[in-house]
Amino acid sequence: MSRRGFLAARDLDAIEEMDRPDCDPGRLTRTYAQFGIVNAAVSGLRGTYTRLLRPAFSADRTTTLLDIGSGGGDVPRALARWAQLDGLALEVTAIDPDERAHAYATSRPALPGLSFRRALSSELVAQGEEFDVVVSNHVLHHLDRAAFTGLLDDSERLARRVAVHSDIARHPVGYALFSAGTLPLPGSYIRRDGLTSIRRSYTPDELRAAVADRPDWRVRTAVPFIGQLVLDRRDAHGDTGHA
Repeated sequence: MSRRGFLAARDLDAIEEMDRPDCDPGRLTRTYAQFGIVNAAVSGLRGTYTRLLRPAFSADRTTTLLDIGSGGGDVPRALARWAQLDGLALEVTAIDPDERAHAYATSRPALPGLSFRRALSSELVAQGEEFDVVVSNHVLHHLDRAAFTGLLDDSERLARRVAVHSDIARHPVGYALFSAGTLPLPGSYIRRDGLTSIRRSYTPDELRAAVADRPDWRVRTAVPFIGQLVLDRRDAHGDTGHA
């Protein structure tokens, strides 16, 4: 703990249980299953879809979206489902290098326009792939400095129009609310790892400092205790979207 107080600095030594290769498979599966509930409550994903992503989608032209570090797949499923309900043509590719996450995501019922790949973003860059939109959810706090830089480098190469990386924003109030709110979710790593994630996460000022040498990226507060790194190339190209 920092001498300045609890959560005053990122706890880079904290390790999430589900990241351990020998974690309990049953608890891990329940964690993936509960992610949808937790993300729906705290991630602000619906607002991100409405304000930042949907304006880039079209009913007449297929838009491609890449979700990096998709885990159990609840986020790309939600995006694909919302776009379909809105009558928009969206093709979602969700990638995660973890074979356990990939196995869980692909075990669930298929959705039109959604595919999962076990891959790293750097592999897609090497293959020359590009997407209209690139997103990630709760990935940034997992990364060391080199991997953080690599993710932004890859995003700049992969995203033609917009990239949005959403993550928890470290705050004592958010920590307390998450600790209490996840008590009804036993049998998984959600509560323990979620609290660890908050300890590892960035404050908005820390995110700004982390991208101080990247003027094209801006920091946005999505909802309380969720920060975002946003790269938006639409205005620069006179592109206001097709929705």
